[in-house]
Amino acid sequence: MTDTVIFDLDGTLLDTLEDLTDSVNYAMEKFGFPVHTIEEIRTFVGNGAPKLLERSIPNGVENPDYEAALAAFKAHYAGHCEDKTKPYEGVTETLAELKRQGYHLAVVSNKFDGAVKKLCKKYFGEYITVSIGESAEVKRKPAPDTVYRALRELGCDGSRAVYVGDSEVDIQTAKNASLPCISVTWGFRTEEKLRSEGAREELFVRTPQALAPLLARLRAEG
Repeated sequence: MTDTVIFDLDGTLLDTLEDLTDSVNYAMEKFGFPVHTIEEIRTFVGNGAPKLLERSIPNGVENPDYEAALAAFKAHYAGHCEDKTKPYEGVTETLAELKRQGYHLAVVSNKFDGAVKKLCKKYFGEYITVSIGESAEVKRKPAPDTVYRALRELGCDGSRAVYVGDSEVDIQTAKNASLPCISVTWGFRTEEKLRSEGAREELFVRTPQALAPLLARLRAEG
């Protein structure tokens, strides 16, 4: 029976796009590079801060200012990751309901670990007991390592877990961890993109309120 839910963070539980865009553009302006629209940043996120900056800065990692710009982004975001960020409507209530029903809940993210823990504690501290982000100690998604660590910290069996995310990275992470992937449609990727990456139609959820009933069905099916 399904009793454990591993969530992605950005684009799944939290709408972080404006703060990410502001911090990227702070770094771009600091080094005299063109800034980006929020829709451009939407397509850049999902693989962690190094990849986000690689996609944002001219010539990527070959740019001599890449490392300094990445450091500037991280420093700015650490101080501004709560400015405009907020849970998607209905997410907090859904987490409360899942907790009430006895599910074990965790977050794994490619955002750097300090920001993940800070945001999860602020917004979901009553419900999320384990949160794991990018660090030197664990491979980032789509490697399954963060999922495995979350399961160990929860003391849960992966055979009873599902993964919930909003991107192709999440679909691949779930596959690599041998978990079913529930794909949400309110995040940073379109339904069409998710379908093209292998999302299963019966495992789409289009509102946070639809998640608990789907999990109940999966739990009943065993």
